Amino acid sequence: MRPALRAGLAALLLAGVVTGAYVTGRVDAQRALVTPDEVNTVEVSQRALPAVVRIDARLRREVLQPGDDPVETGSGFFYKKNLIVTNYHVIQDQESVSVTLYNGRRVTARVEGIDPGIDIAILRVTGVTAPRTLAFGRSASLIPGQKLITIGTPLRIQNFVGVGNFSVAASARDLPRNDQLGQEIGQYLVSTNNIQGGNSGGPLLDSRGAVVGVADSNAAPNGFVPGVIGIAIPGDLVRQSLDDLEKIGVPQRGTLGVTLVDLDTLDPALRQLAGLSSSEGALVDEVPAGSAGARAGLRGSLRNSRGQLLAPLGDVIVSVDGQRVRDSFDVTRLVATKRPGQVVNLRLWRNKKPVDVRVTLLKRTLQ
Repeated sequence: MRPALRAGLAALLLAGVVTGAYVTGRVDAQRALVTPDEVNTVEVSQRALPAVVRIDARLRREVLQPGDDPVETGSGFFYKKNLIVTNYHVIQDQESVSVTLYNGRRVTARVEGIDPGIDIAILRVTGVTAPRTLAFGRSASLIPGQKLITIGTPLRIQNFVGVGNFSVAASARDLPRNDQLGQEIGQYLVSTNNIQGGNSGGPLLDSRGAVVGVADSNAAPNGFVPGVIGIAIPGDLVRQSLDDLEKIGVPQRGTLGVTLVDLDTLDPALRQLAGLSSSEGALVDEVPAGSAGARAGLRGSLRNSRGQLLAPLGDVIVSVDGQRVRDSFDVTRLVATKRPGQVVNLRLWRNKKPVDVRVTLLKRTLQ
C-alpha cells in the first residue's frame, strides 16, 4: 500500500465460501439467509468471485527503501477471457507480476496497457482462461444509497467480500492524492465501503453484478487514521479507457499537449508585471510543436539558463469552456472530459488583456 490514496475497497466480511447455505446456481434462503437483500448479496458475490484475482507485483530494487515490502499486493478482475483490469499504481514499479485466481492457482502476467491518467492498467495472462468475466454497468446511473459490493484482497486476505452504499460523486479536487496519478479523473465514486490496503483494482458491483467502479483508494483525515470512506474510479471512465487501450494503445481523452504551471506558485512580482490581479489560473509553459496547443497558437513562456521564468510571461489560462479554473489541475481535468476532434474554448490572459482561443483536440499517439 502506498501513502494516502493507495488502497482499495472492502467491508463487512461475508466469507470466501458460504457453507451450507446454497446449492449450485441458486441460494437456498430457508437456512442461513433471511432477507431478499442477503440473498442478492450472496448470489452476486458467488457469481463474481471466480472473476476476481489477487495481484502480486514484485517491485524493482531501485524503488525500494530500507524496510519496504518488496511485493505490492492488489486486486483485479477478468473483463475478457485473458485480460484483467487493475490499478496502475499496483503494477507501476513492477519487476514481475503474478496473478492468483480465486481457487488458489497462480500464474504469471504481463502488463498489456497502462493509463496513469485515471490510474488503470491491463494485464494479460497466458496458460489460463478466465473462470468468469465481469461486465460493466453504467456508473452514471448510480443513485445515492444504492448498494455496492466489493471483492478483493485487503491485507492480503483473498476473496474478501464487502458491502456498502454509494454516497456521492465527488470532485477529484476534494480528494487530493500524493502520487501524481489520476490527474485526468474529474469525479470519483464515494461510498461507505470500508477500505484496506490490497483491494486496489478490485470491482465495485451493483446489485445486478455489473461493474460500476474500480476500487482505487480510501479517504482519511490524516496518515494516522485508517480510511473508512471508499473511493472508486467510475466504471464509465474505465470502460472507455479499456476500449482505447485495446484499439489504439493509448487513452483518447482530451489534452492540450502543453505543460502548465500553477499561477499561485509564481513570484508575485512576475504576476504583477503581467497585469494579473489574481493567483488563480494556469500559466502555459512549454508548447511542443505539433500539439493541439501549438496548432491553436498558444504562447509558451521563456526561461533563463537556470530555468527561471522570464517576463513577459506566456499565455495564462483563466477559464475552460466558460468554467473558471484555479490551477493546472482544473485545466487538465476539464479538457480531459472531451475526445479527439472536439473543440475546447479557452479564455486566456495575454499581453495584459483577455483573449479567447478555440482548440481542436488531437488524437493521442504512442510515444
